[in-house]
Amino acid sequence: MQPASIAHLLHTPLDQHIQGGSPISLMGSGAEEGGSGNAMVRNQRRVLSVIRSRNKAERECRLKSLQLRVKDLGLGYDSEEIILFKYCSGSCSKARTNHDLTLSLLLQKSDIPALIEEKIFSDPCCRPTHYEDVAFLDDNNQWHNVEKLSASACSCES
Repeated sequence: MQPASIAHLLHTPLDQHIQGGSPISLMGSGAEEGGSGNAMVRNQRRVLSVIRSRNKAERECRLKSLQLRVKDLGLGYDSEEIILFKYCSGSCSKARTNHDLTLSLLLQKSDIPALIEEKIFSDPCCRPTHYEDVAFLDDNNQWHNVEKLSASACSCES
């Protein structure tokens, strides 16, 4: 979903370019039209900047959700009911400490056997900080409440 402030700008050749269409030039042919090309170039650059920022924000640690059948959760409940399962996903590059940076460098260039043999992650993890309970009706018309099943907030944890 596009922000309302740029929605009208994305119905241009730039939108086609971003969606995988033919490439466009930021020095568009509007330059011959008495300077209106400069405004078009500025608008296109502004749209590209907003899209890049949005794509970067989508990679950061954040709460996501899936609609799943209860029986697909792997908890042993027989229920066709669909719930909203929320989880944390994304990178935590902004939360990296000196320890994380050093460990990353050592993992990249090290011949230290202890570091080679283990599966070590040098980045902080995107993890739930709060959870919420989920209630559902099973196939035998009995209510169940599963505590702390779904994430409700996320943060980068070292």
